[in-house]
Amino acid sequence: MTTLLHINASARGAHSQSRALAQTFIEGLTARDPELIVETLDLFEAELPEFGTHAAEAKLALFTGRDQTPEQLVAWEQARTVFDRFAAADQYVINIPIWNAGVPYIFKQWVDIVTQPGWAFTFDPETGYSGLLTQKRAVTVYTSGVHQPGVPVEFGSDFATPFVQDWLNFVGIKDIAEIRFAPTVLTEDAQAGFATAQERARELAAGY
Repeated sequence: MTTLLHINASARGAHSQSRALAQTFIEGLTARDPELIVETLDLFEAELPEFGTHAAEAKLALFTGRDQTPEQLVAWEQARTVFDRFAAADQYVINIPIWNAGVPYIFKQWVDIVTQPGWAFTFDPETGYSGLLTQKRAVTVYTSGVHQPGVPVEFGSDFATPFVQDWLNFVGIKDIAEIRFAPTVLTEDAQAGFATAQERARELAAGY
């Protein structure tokens, strides 16, 4: 059976437009494949472990061949649990509201937990980095209040999209599709714009 992990990076709960668009896409998929297993990871509710001093030292210990301390082992095992849930899925839907031109901090925390050597990627001194999460697919959903591609810089910037795209490629996920609803402030009819984004989600699901 195929497993889809829905990663919700919005803090707005039922009011989240990015989450609603992700759900529209997922509903389209499950209508076509009732056996699809869908799991949801609400990052703001997940109580993610910190990737702080102990975890960073545990990572360095692996690089240098040193034994990990008990505290480092606990931190590394906590990170591994988060990664295993991520790696177990075949497909991903990630909804991301753009905050201050970037991703919400909780999404960056999650990325820093799961993106570890030997888990998500390898490194070769001659060829560089190689992602290990191959043969997987992802759909990204972005929303923003003002910025959209093509508007003047006075209306903001978007560092979220290239960051997510680059990270997915880095860990080996090359098959990526995108849904976007932006901007909501500059759009004359925001509801019509949202309806267009929903239709994009349905069409994408129909051909996925």
